[in-house]
Amino acid sequence: MRTHSKHVLICTGSRCTQDSKQSETMFQKLGEKIDSRPDLKVKRTRSHCFAVCKNGPILVVYPEGVWYRCTDETVLERIVEEHLQGNNEVSEHIIHRLGVGDV
Repeated sequence: MRTHSKHVLICTGSRCTQDSKQSETMFQKLGEKIDSRPDLKVKRTRSHCFAVCKNGPILVVYPEGVWYRCTDETVLERIVEEHLQGNNEVSEHIIHRLGVGDV
């Protein structure tokens, strides 16, 4: 396992998007975006379901405990660039925060 400082989980279950196709595509694109930035120390893991199905896929960043509604590649790119690389949360796409609840 490569060294990482953040862990990103993304739902690829069947409830967030029709037939899981969009969710799986987003998971693959996340991997491409991480791999294209060799200085980015992020591990990604697919999850079956977070049971919050709010127009997913749902993407969670730890250790911050920030849950995002990641509906398209534009949002995914912002999360990678701004949060994972720049350490600035993309507040308008956050749906839940560890220790706070839904926002």
